[in-house]
Amino acid sequence: MQRTLASHRGPGRSIAAALALSAIVQCWTPNAALAIDESHMRTARAMIANSIAYLRTQQDQATGGWAVPEQGPSLPAITGLVVKGMILDPSIDETDDAIRRGVAFLLSKRQPDGGIYDGILPSYNTSICLSALANIHTAEAAAVIKPAQAFLKSLQWGDGANASAAGTAKVNRSNPFYGGVGYGSHGRPDNSNLNLMLQALHDSGLSSEDPAFARALIFLQRTQMHHLVNDMPYAAGSTQGGFIYATGPEKDQPDIGESKAGTIEETLDDGSRVSRLRAYGSMTYAGFKSYIYANLSRDDTRVQLAYDWIRRNYTLAENPGLGTNGYYYFLVTFARAMEAWGLPTIETFDANGHDTTRDWADDLVDALAKMQNEDGSFRPVDDRWMENNPVLITAFALLALQDAVH
Repeated sequence: MQRTLASHRGPGRSIAAALALSAIVQCWTPNAALAIDESHMRTARAMIANSIAYLRTQQDQATGGWAVPEQGPSLPAITGLVVKGMILDPSIDETDDAIRRGVAFLLSKRQPDGGIYDGILPSYNTSICLSALANIHTAEAAAVIKPAQAFLKSLQWGDGANASAAGTAKVNRSNPFYGGVGYGSHGRPDNSNLNLMLQALHDSGLSSEDPAFARALIFLQRTQMHHLVNDMPYAAGSTQGGFIYATGPEKDQPDIGESKAGTIEETLDDGSRVSRLRAYGSMTYAGFKSYIYANLSRDDTRVQLAYDWIRRNYTLAENPGLGTNGYYYFLVTFARAMEAWGLPTIETFDANGHDTTRDWADDLVDALAKMQNEDGSFRPVDDRWMENNPVLITAFALLALQDAVH
């Protein structure tokens, strides 16, 4: 895959480049060769092996799952993350006892509606479990793919939504929630659940021509903070290009936006300063990756705007805009997005226009190497969003490393 992005200093030039090249349609090609160097590859392989060794010691002997509470409900998603991280290792297959028992645990959580969950967070759990089971080559795993896909699509806000499902409703395109997917607890969709759903649909082989991807694009645009692609009032005049969390924080506040990173001051074209919801790292990489899975061209304005935000805010020292909050979630989302983008390097630039070429896989390995404990687990840096759970963050780290080396 050849690189076609113009070298540019800021969003204005990237927009012009995108519009000038709008007639060029390019398809994404998967798994372009990565340029991780030999030293980093050895380090990553050793870290992967140590992570897997640690996770083997944490498997629940009674159920075969991971992080299974003594009293339910459980989160089969955590088992799904571990299973997928392990099965991507070339030395492990479906005959591995830990995989066999972990898969059995996931399959035990199948519901009559096609979902894979244990009473709570149906979208979150089903998405992650589907991504894992898509990598398991058994008849039992294959049998859950289409029912799980159909279940996830029924949770997407739109004309065909399952109105009886918690946190989902039938709406038309004019509704700010259209195309999104949520946890169910807030009565509104969000980009994190949408990201995981699209990841699962992609991993399980659903075509990007499926209407679910087209619906998702509507929600994604409404959470991308740039006035050229987002007509919601909270994006008026914004030129960030990155993504926020949701179009609204609650079901009765659908159009005021929501960012876990708060607000930031921006300068409008007329020179006035206004407060706007702040785009941040994990959601921007999630949105960027979702555009790739929806098969938008490299020259699409939406893609270019997101990519420029990434170039301006590139760091693996924190979740940009959120600090340590959701750090491991950010790292795995970063790795998946960069792997999907398919290029080994990224040319970053700062406010002064200084360009730096970064080997993203090498940078990822370096960042995670500082975090791994002697027993193979990873060190918590924040307790928000369950990231004080060593099994969860080790699974996130393992998945990120797998994307770096594949």
